[in-house]
Amino acid sequence: MASTLCAAGTVATIPRSLASSAQKSRCCIGAVKASFVAGRALPRCAATAISKKRTLTIISAAATERPLWFPGSTPPAWLDGSLPGDFGFDPLGLGSDPELLKWFVQSEIVHCRWAMLGAAGIFIPEALTKLGILNTPSWYTAGQLEYFTDTTTLFVVELIFLAWAEGRRWADIIKPGSVNTDPIFPNYKLTGTDVGYPGGFWFDPLGWGSGSPQKVKELRTKEIKNGRLAMLAVMGAWFQAVYTGTGPIDNLIAHLSDPGHATVFAAFLSK
Repeated sequence: MASTLCAAGTVATIPRSLASSAQKSRCCIGAVKASFVAGRALPRCAATAISKKRTLTIISAAATERPLWFPGSTPPAWLDGSLPGDFGFDPLGLGSDPELLKWFVQSEIVHCRWAMLGAAGIFIPEALTKLGILNTPSWYTAGQLEYFTDTTTLFVVELIFLAWAEGRRWADIIKPGSVNTDPIFPNYKLTGTDVGYPGGFWFDPLGWGSGSPQKVKELRTKEIKNGRLAMLAVMGAWFQAVYTGTGPIDNLIAHLSDPGHATVFAAFLSK
């Protein structure tokens, strides 16, 4: 009989504890609703519960997710975050082939670097010309001017130099490290070990590429980000030159002086 009473007491105790917990929960919910309607501060019990839930949720998200181009999206398997500037963006699946992915990585690096040089060559001379420090032509019409020789000779000379540089870069992609020794000055050697990052005095004079892996990846990610922005900037400068006939600094000044009318839409409407 004693055991029966104990069992009965135990069974009776469980619902009471659950009922007490449920009652407290209902009280908190009711207090939250009343505070919301009346415009008062949340009760202490409700505010504590909500803050704890928020804190735990944020920590979990930060521990399991990495920055993606579209929050909440699922990155493809071949973009695992190990590459600099990898935010899981490959809607066409171009990098699904590992060999093609290597090529795309090197192609983006080179395009980023050329775009950064191009953006600097577009914006800086025009800004300095506006300030009266330089007197340079617009980048868009610079090829129409006459220089120390004719344009055909300039093109051929540039083609030879670029072909030599690109040929050595291609050789390094096929066989990494095969072109680390200077063909003219054998004592000079590149120190980089990764394709696309030659290192050495000419390509890494400050020695930033020899730091910790985390620091090196951070710097390479910054380079990719700035390069992507530069590619967009060069495209924007080209668009402005075609549709407005002026340079980016002139367009910026015109927009700041009349933001309501000097816009990208006005360029389309004027045509």
